[in-house]
Amino acid sequence: VQLQASGGGLVQAGGSLRLLCEVSGDTFSTYAMGWFRQAPGKERIYVAGINQDSSRIDYSDSVKGRFTISRDNTKNTMVLQMNSLKPEDTATYYCAAAYARVAFKGGKADAWGQGTLVTVSS
Repeated sequence: VQLQASGGGLVQAGGSLRLLCEVSGDTFSTYAMGWFRQAPGKERIYVAGINQDSSRIDYSDSVKGRFTISRDNTKNTMVLQMNSLKPEDTATYYCAAAYARVAFKGGKADAWGQGTLVTVSS
């Protein structure tokens, strides 16, 4: 399975961005999907995850209420809508796929996208 993340960019604090993850090469609906981020000099951390049929979604405390994860199994895509962005959201964002969503809690995935850079200016 191949993952391609896009949609990053430079935005002012309080603004919004929409990240897109396009998946190819395997049956998209087989995978739980998630977003991680890695700030400069820091470890990659979990941001949000969604299971195969969108019935289970969770977020890290730092983005809860501001970010929304969704997927479209007919288009093989996943979206992370990011609102009320803060400078501390600045990071490279990675989309990830796993057979079980629980894998994300351990920072693991079966496949990773290449990352898209989000920069939030104050």
